[in-house]
Amino acid sequence: MTSTAAPTAYIPEAGTITMFSTGWCGYCARLKQQLTKDGIGFTEVNIEEVDGTAAIVESVNGGNQTVPTVIFPDGSTATNPSLAEVKSRL
Repeated sequence: MTSTAAPTAYIPEAGTITMFSTGWCGYCARLKQQLTKDGIGFTEVNIEEVDGTAAIVESVNGGNQTVPTVIFPDGSTATNPSLAEVKSRL
């Protein structure tokens, strides 16, 4: 699922992503590990710890708090993207 509704405060710099996550999300941990291994910069935002961010995730996921949700430098989003998708969209 992709969208262009990402709040501007979380739009990352070129070549990096913002990843909304939770501390218990296995998919988030896997994506973080893959990004780190490939040298792709990211800012992680835990939606259970940062006020208002769960609502951002819900707004791009049909009301669901699905993580990881990623914001790309162009403001578009992806839900649970593969490493290949992240690389192709950067």
